[in-house]
Order: sequence, then C-alpha cells, then structure tokens
Amino acid sequence: MNDFTFANPTKFYFGNKQLQVLPSELGGAKVVMLAYGTGSIKESGLYDRIVKLVEDTGARIVEFGGIAANPTLSKVEEGAALANDEGVDFILGVGGGAVMDCAKAISLVARQDRAWKRHWIRHEPLIAEPIPHGFVVTCAGSGSEGNGRAVIFNEKTNVKTGEDYPELNARFAILEPETTFTVPREQTIAGAYTTLSHLMEMYFSTDIGNVLADDLLEATMKNVMANLETVLENPSDYRARASLLWASSLAENHVLACGKEGIYQVRNIANQVSVNTGCPYGLALAAVQPQYYRFVKVTSALMTWQLKRFAINVFGVDPQGKTDIEVVVEGIDALLAWTKKIGAHHTLTELGVTIEDVPKIAKATKIIPMKYCRLNSDDIEILLEQCL
Repeated sequence: MNDFTFANPTKFYFGNKQLQVLPSELGGAKVVMLAYGTGSIKESGLYDRIVKLVEDTGARIVEFGGIAANPTLSKVEEGAALANDEGVDFILGVGGGAVMDCAKAISLVARQDRAWKRHWIRHEPLIAEPIPHGFVVTCAGSGSEGNGRAVIFNEKTNVKTGEDYPELNARFAILEPETTFTVPREQTIAGAYTTLSHLMEMYFSTDIGNVLADDLLEATMKNVMANLETVLENPSDYRARASLLWASSLAENHVLACGKEGIYQVRNIANQVSVNTGCPYGLALAAVQPQYYRFVKVTSALMTWQLKRFAINVFGVDPQGKTDIEVVVEGIDALLAWTKKIGAHHTLTELGVTIEDVPKIAKATKIIPMKYCRLNSDDIEILLEQCL
C-alpha cells in the first residue's frame, strides 16, 4: 500500500432539499457568476430556484451560460474576462463535469496571467488565489465536484488536458439526486460508464495485491453496474440515482484512491477521442477500455494478476480448470458484454474516428509512465486501430 496524505476541502451536501444551504455557503459574496450549460436547468425549474436563493442574499448575478461538453480555452478566457469586468467574487457552477471544469478554470485564469502555459502545460504550483467557487451538481459521471482538476480543450493546439490542484477544489458541492431524474438516457449511460472507468483505472494502478482500496473499488464498481441497470429500467428510482451520484463523487474525490498511484491512461486517450469527434466522453471510454485491457493483459505478471482478480471478484468468473490468461480473457469479455448490454459500446468508427485520425489522436495523447505497463505513442496508435 503506497504512502499518502489525504485532505479534501470540499464540503458535500447530499440528499433531499440540500439547495437550501446555498445562501449561507455563498459567504457574503456580492457578485456571483452563475455558470451553466445549454439551458436544461431552466427547463427543469432549477435555474429559477437558484436565482431566487442567490438574489435573496442581496448578491448580483452575472450570467455565463452556453458551456458545452469539452469546454474550450476560449470559453474559459471569455468567462475570466467577464469575471474581471464585473468584479465577480464567487462562481457558482450548475451542471455536470463540463460546467464544473470550466468554472474551476475561470476561477484561476481570471487571477493568473499565462495560466494555460503555467498550469495546464508546465504544471507549476499555483501562485494566485483562485476566485472562490461552489457547485450544484445535476448529473452523475465526472465527479469533478470533488477535486481540483479542470480538464480543458485548447482548440489552437488540439490538446485536452488538466491538472489536479487542491487550491481549485470547490468550497462546497450540492448533490440532490432528484435533479438527475430527467437526465437523458444516453447521458445517464455515458456518465455511469465514466464513473466505472475512473474506478477501473484506480483499481489497475499500483499498489496491487490485496490492498484495502481494491476491495472498496470492487464493491463500488459492482454497485455502479447494478444501479445503472436499475435506472435504465426506472429513471426515477431514487435509491439507484442517489447511489450513482455518490459513486461518481467517490470515484474522483480521492477517498478510494488512498494508497493507489492513480494512473489514468484510458482517460487521456478518451479525452483526445472526444474532442476530435465531439462524442460523449463516457462513450469514448467505453469504446477503448475493454480493448485496452486486451492490449495490456500480458505486459507484466502484476497486470495479469490484477485482471484475473477483476474477472473473479467483479464479474464472477469461475477460475476452476482455467489458466490465468483464460480467466483474464473471460473477464474482459464479460466487461465488453456488459458494455453492450447497457448500450454504451461503439467502435471508434461509429463514434466518428477514421483511420486518418488515428496518428493525430495518438500524438496528442499524454503518456503516463506506469510501473507495470509502459506504453508509447506507437502503442496508442495500434490500440486505436484495434478499436476502429
């Protein structure tokens, strides 16, 4: 089990009628930027509830809508300029991962010159203090409410990347499961697969070998899969929606990562696929993840051992009379079968990737050095071709 230091400064409000804490959590802010996506919060009535609560504090609202999936650096810079022009002293993000990542980035770019080069490319320590911010989470999946990572797409360089800075953690996150009842089916599936992928990538990071984190991760993975199937049958099942929403936070707020290295190679590949095609990030993950495990299954004895454990403990593969590799392959097949069952599986071709796109995507993908599995850009290119 690896050494770790754990702290999470974000306060989580989870359950029914949690939005009522918003006025007290704004901390006397005078000018609040309300950041949101393409308008679904207005259709649901959530927008009106939030506006009233904020205005009742006497704060002035500065609207910043239109944040799309794969938030761009130009959108961040637009928001940062608006925040500075209007004297914004608090940013309230209402939405999913794209909105939260964009709001975190705005909070830093508004206060720091040349922030992209310093903090997204060079990963330098923060100097400026970001604008305080908090979130009202409307869909499960990214878990962005529980960390300081802001994943942003730079259109000029065609690179999507992010770094996790604790200083960028939200002051608070409000999670009301009922707000997720109306999330469209495809978005629900993509969100749950995103959560599952984040959990799997932690699981396959070192330290490996009967560590506590792996038992917790296995339980959470099985819970996500079971509750997604329930939600697909009954979108208004409160218990299942609540479980998916909290699992999403747990997958990214570092609790389950304690003692693990936290290597996210599939995430980096999917980031580049999603910005090159415009497909949902979760579906890009689903297109790559099963094939990725086939690709790396024999890269080391440690990887084979963990894949065997995954097959047995998560998918119930019976190891009797089988070689380790046979168990591993059966487990990967089970993951792919479940991906198809829930409607998440697509080839990269179906998502819009062509053979001509592959070298560009591979080149843009950040390579993570792993103790048990070392890939390079050529490996990524071969893997992508296998996913077409």
